[in-house]
Amino acid sequence: MLHLRYFVAVAEELNFSAAARRLQMATSPLSQRIRDLERELGSRLFDRDTHHVALTAAGETLLPIARGILDEVNAIPWKLREAAGTQRDTLQIGMPPGVHPDLRARIGELADRVQDRIDLQRWPGSHAALIDAVRAGELALTVAWLPVPDPALDFVPVLSERVGAVVSAAQFAGRDSVGLAELADFAYVTVTEGGYSQLNTLHRELERRGIRKSIPLAGSDFSGVSEIVSAGDTFALSMLNNSAMHAYRVADTTVLPFTDFAPHLETALVWRADRAGDGALKDLLSAIRETFSEPLER
Repeated sequence: MLHLRYFVAVAEELNFSAAARRLQMATSPLSQRIRDLERELGSRLFDRDTHHVALTAAGETLLPIARGILDEVNAIPWKLREAAGTQRDTLQIGMPPGVHPDLRARIGELADRVQDRIDLQRWPGSHAALIDAVRAGELALTVAWLPVPDPALDFVPVLSERVGAVVSAAQFAGRDSVGLAELADFAYVTVTEGGYSQLNTLHRELERRGIRKSIPLAGSDFSGVSEIVSAGDTFALSMLNNSAMHAYRVADTTVLPFTDFAPHLETALVWRADRAGDGALKDLLSAIRETFSEPLER
């Protein structure tokens, strides 16, 4: 079971270092466990070199099988509780850092809507850790950025936020917007931890649009990004309007809208699809669809 968990983490991240951080282990033993699994199965699961990791045909075949096996194992505790008739009127919702204050308020409205049936408790953590907790059945659902790379998870979109360029305030003094073409010679600063999958998708879009240089920042968060950007000749991406992520900015940076690029960050409430009919969660999902019949636009 552990080998399958290791395999799924690497298959979803396509990066051994990122998968090791997600699993809270070192990269070297993770690589060894994958080699052990490949030897046991008699098939190579990944094509990999120092710059590239990709699933082989055998790996593509194994991924849905491994996810299904892990889902069945993860479901054992709550299926036993359900069979014993245990009341589950307390549900936890994952809340990663940087959730927009308007979304926090709407989740508060959701909690008020269901308070006579469900005690909805908030649980903090990184995006990746909260997704893993939902997958393992430890959380009922979580706030997460899309896309979520797991077909076993279902979601309702709840927020769409415009994304702008974080740049040096001194370098762009007096400006109220910036063209992506102006940043062609700048390095794009990225956070490599925390499961920021959609920002990584935007990174690939930036590459297609001519941004060739990047600085991956490990072991830090968006405050570290701001420190680098404030020095000039680099930029990052962040939400434009009244986002809690702005608390991570330092004084020498500003966020400007693009004139020739219109990226958005999509946020959803995510849960395990096979638990959608489970008691209190079923009631909560009904309330979620009413509360978020129209996603917030910011």
